Amino acid sequence: MNPAANLTTNILKVVLVVNLASVMVPICKSQEQSQTSSSGNAEESSTSTDLFIMLGSDFVRPGLLPKANYNIGIGHTFGFLKKNPIGDELTFAYTYEDAGPGFWHSDLGSHTESFGVMKNFGLPKTKRVSAYTWVQLGVTSLTGGPHVQNRFYDGESLGAVVHINDHNSIWIQETFNKIVTVPWYTTTSIGYTRSW
Repeated sequence: MNPAANLTTNILKVVLVVNLASVMVPICKSQEQSQTSSSGNAEESSTSTDLFIMLGSDFVRPGLLPKANYNIGIGHTFGFLKKNPIGDELTFAYTYEDAGPGFWHSDLGSHTESFGVMKNFGLPKTKRVSAYTWVQLGVTSLTGGPHVQNRFYDGESLGAVVHINDHNSIWIQETFNKIVTVPWYTTTSIGYTRSW
């Protein structure tokens, strides 16, 4: 078997074990609590689903060439994970990134399907703006060559959310992207999110 495939498989196994452990610890702790306690804080038991659409630009290293980046996905926040340091929202996203000449689109592109864990947190003295971290792992398909090439993808984001109301928000984020065999690059994005 290919050494790069072994490394990718081992990395995915470690990430899966860490994520499962981070999810199971709060579940086990919640089972230990007394059954007579009240429903608790509404914030801890709240859940929400987010549909997000983001448009942005990659800044490819080296050279800082701008390239189009389109992202759509869905995430679900679990109330019982609010105190989990890894994250409280599980996400699935699809991303298209232009990899050829020009900005908007070319035959050369990358198509990424990723699963992620997002950690949402409030900022002091404001309810209108919050922040988040987001770690994504997935598979990128590089197109435009004689064969489609699939590669392991890792994306790590830091962002801010401007809450318009309870169901609508604007997201602004910066993402560090790494695809195996491709130089790292960053993506600056702005997007709209509908929550319910």
